[in-house]
Amino acid sequence: MCDPTDRVQDLLNKVNDPKHKTKKVFVEMDILKKRNEDYEWKEIARWVKYEENVEEGGKRWSKPHVASLSMHSIVELRRFIRDSAMLLDEECYTVSQVIDKFLDEWISAGNLDPLIRQHVRNVCLKNHRHRHERGRHGDKKGRLSRQNTETELTRGLSSSNFNDLPSVNSSANLNNVHGSSVSLSSMENESNKKHNDRFLKKIPRGAEVANVLIGEVDDLEQRVCGFLRLNDARILGDICEVPLPSRFIFILLGPIGQADHLQEIGRCIGTMLVDDIFREVAYKCRDKEDFYAGIDEFIEQVTVLPPGEWDPKIRIEPPNAVPSQDFRRTASSVNITDKTVSSVPRPPPEPEDEGHADPSLVISGRPFKGLIDDIKRKAPWYLSDYKDALHIQCLASFVYIFLATLTPNVTFGGILGIQTDQYMGVMECIFAAAVTGIVFAVFSGQPMNILGSTGPMLVLEKIIYNFCVDNGWEFMTFRCWVGIWTAGFLLLIVMFDLSALVKYITRFTEESFACLIALIFIYEAFLKLIEISHDGAPLRLHPSEALVPSCVCNGTSLLPMTNNTMLNDTMSMLNNTNITTTMMPLTTTTASIFPSLNETGCAIYNGTWDCVVPQYVPDAFMFSVLLYFGTFGIAIFLIDFKSWPCFPSWTRQLLSDFGVLIAIVVMVGIDVALGLPTPKLLVPEEFKPTRPDRGWFINPVNEKNPWWTALAAGVPAILATILIFMDQQITAVIVNRKENKLKKGKGYHLDLMVLTLLIVAHSLLGLPWYVAATVSAIAHVQSLKKESESTAPGEKPTFLGVREQRVTALLVGILSGAAVFITNILKIIPMPVLYGVFFYMGFSALRGMQFIDRLMLFLMPVKYQPDHRYLRHVPLWRVHIFTLVQLVCLIALWVVKSIKSISIGFPLLVVFTGVVRKLLECFFTQYELKYLDDILPKKKKNIEKDDKEAILKNDTSPGFKNINSNGKGSIIGTSEKKPNFYLSDEKDVINRKSNGFDNKGFDTKL
Repeated sequence: MCDPTDRVQDLLNKVNDPKHKTKKVFVEMDILKKRNEDYEWKEIARWVKYEENVEEGGKRWSKPHVASLSMHSIVELRRFIRDSAMLLDEECYTVSQVIDKFLDEWISAGNLDPLIRQHVRNVCLKNHRHRHERGRHGDKKGRLSRQNTETELTRGLSSSNFNDLPSVNSSANLNNVHGSSVSLSSMENESNKKHNDRFLKKIPRGAEVANVLIGEVDDLEQRVCGFLRLNDARILGDICEVPLPSRFIFILLGPIGQADHLQEIGRCIGTMLVDDIFREVAYKCRDKEDFYAGIDEFIEQVTVLPPGEWDPKIRIEPPNAVPSQDFRRTASSVNITDKTVSSVPRPPPEPEDEGHADPSLVISGRPFKGLIDDIKRKAPWYLSDYKDALHIQCLASFVYIFLATLTPNVTFGGILGIQTDQYMGVMECIFAAAVTGIVFAVFSGQPMNILGSTGPMLVLEKIIYNFCVDNGWEFMTFRCWVGIWTAGFLLLIVMFDLSALVKYITRFTEESFACLIALIFIYEAFLKLIEISHDGAPLRLHPSEALVPSCVCNGTSLLPMTNNTMLNDTMSMLNNTNITTTMMPLTTTTASIFPSLNETGCAIYNGTWDCVVPQYVPDAFMFSVLLYFGTFGIAIFLIDFKSWPCFPSWTRQLLSDFGVLIAIVVMVGIDVALGLPTPKLLVPEEFKPTRPDRGWFINPVNEKNPWWTALAAGVPAILATILIFMDQQITAVIVNRKENKLKKGKGYHLDLMVLTLLIVAHSLLGLPWYVAATVSAIAHVQSLKKESESTAPGEKPTFLGVREQRVTALLVGILSGAAVFITNILKIIPMPVLYGVFFYMGFSALRGMQFIDRLMLFLMPVKYQPDHRYLRHVPLWRVHIFTLVQLVCLIALWVVKSIKSISIGFPLLVVFTGVVRKLLECFFTQYELKYLDDILPKKKKNIEKDDKEAILKNDTSPGFKNINSNGKGSIIGTSEKKPNFYLSDEKDVINRKSNGFDNKGFDTKL
């Protein structure tokens, strides 16, 4: 006798003809109710994925919930199916034909008395009333007319002697009456009332209907059950609340007084029909035994809750994510040393490790092979990269990323100008953002990356400038050669496919680097906010105290004093009166002595004692704080608003897409309305170099620099190459992780080639070198995430991936270059608002990061810790050790970055984090690292062996275990001996053994 699981797997894998292609199913359950001395079918439950019930009173639907099924009802359903009428691939066009099919089968099997055939038929053909209909649809006269007509049309199909009815083929005779059949079908279609079109949007496209009919019928002595699958799905009148074709009809009728029990059995079949595997069995089953095996397989997967520990009346909320059921399609037996251990079902396998592993990341040995493959991979998607941008979400993303990148460019330009004596300033940074944004968006392999300024690059620029000043060299010329050498080294990396080394960058390094950049954003945002209190808007902690005037001695109107003796005598006198001053000769060009004089000294020198009472705006700084946190709070609230139960889903999604933009607009509007003097975004109004004595082209040949400096530039170029490669590729790895579900392929080699050309161009134009900005790239990806539009009631929206396109990055580059022409608009934006955007970008980059989740475990008692996957497989103390090592690496990165004297070693330390990850393999097993981190490529084969050993070692899979006399456990419930609840009675066992699961009579080679 074949195991039901094996039979189901054989069925699913072999029956592949188009006629039995599995589709989504909407299940509606109607129960027979008495209303105004008449009967009608009333909708009481429905399933798209989760169960919904009509609440008492029939005024509303319940919240979608996970169905809690009675084990007894499932076993009863299994027994009914054994004795039911199983009709597969029938040709029926009306409800009447369907009911006649069931009646013929029941009478033929001796389950229904022919004397009550017409009565049962009339009951089954009663009208269907759905919850969305206000009242009892249709007028009584029309219904009676239709029923009378149906009776007349089918009266000739029934013999006057009901004992002969089993030999009558009602459906065949009805099909012979072609005109009557068409007339009846059209009459039923005309009786259709307004369908629930609003609910139809929640049902997946292409779905079909399964109708479950449950009822009590007087004069019926025993239960009758039937399951019918139509050969082609058809709309059967008003039997369903939505205008979708019906494929399955399940009907269960019983004597009076069994309504509740019958309804529970109906809930069981309704829940099973929305199960992924059982639904496929229903579509592909070839006979009753296949269907029966599907029920057994479903029972094997059922989780039973103890009656004393759970209240079945409690409705279970749908989970955030449901594991894939694909493991039920594959063989369940595990052979070890040629012995079958068990065929009982195992829990669903853990999802695959997320990562960035790509089979194309190999060192081929052929020059530019990786670059050529990247171009071939991206070329078919190039046109769609522009078409896919035709969505309103891209507009919100464009504005958000533009403002989020413009502010760092302006800030970075100001700092860079100070540290390079204005050789490169704000205008150069804006120009660089425009050039890199446009070129990278058009030609890159991964346009989701956003190039921008980074802190390590600023440190490198300062080191090169100081080195040139110390040696008396021309800075821009020497820097140009450094850029050319850097581009040459990067070209070698592209030529020899060395970008394939990114496959050795694991989550350990990725999250350490990404967390560092995110924390820098948050730290800098707070720091810039605090600086507002020092720049014209001081925080006044005691507002009741009078303001202290600012006084200074003004001596600019005095003639220079030439009598040094008199001056010395006067200064000596001033010193005796405790007046601190600086002994400097007074001339017409300087009068620095006067600012240091007090009021007495100023009078002696005949200076003017000028006092200015500061014009203090008491709310400027605190208002900036409100703008800062207001922007952050509104952005977070609106981004998370899509998961709230308020408003329709499309409204919540729209507010979420434009969350950051709405936050900026609201806070800017408040600032304009109040008019307080908060600091504003300042952008140059003219397109010209910051330093007047330089042009837009840098000549690599300069007489101030010796000829050998062109060769010496190769030394700092090595550090620049390491820094640019690590910055660029780590960000690309984070963007390309599998959890982002990018579908258009990666382009590590192509990205680096485009960046190489940009570095040459920027070196000749005297512009800063831009690389992938981690936080900006993460923000770009997050702002373009897609979720399923049509979700079943209760089902959480499914993350579909990212709207991959080039237009948002292209528009950001174009508008960055045009920023000098829209200064009138940009200058109304308060800097605290943009600092709040920085805070949001850093905070959102940290959300969902596994490293942050592991850090939070230190603060949580064990019983409150989330059910993270790695906590199931790795001891908690080892998780903490791994986290502490990663935290030490993060602190080391922060310290090296912050100390200017050693900051040049930052790129080397980033590389060293990869070395630390390799060393961790000495203390952690590959099995543990699989859950805590990513597995290095050469170790992935070994981890499969470790997995099997761990499974065998810790195997406590469900089954029915028995302890032998020798103390060893044996599993009961294999294909040789089934668990007791599968065996309803002795007759059932005999039937199963006599019928077996012989598939030889079926041709499954379709």
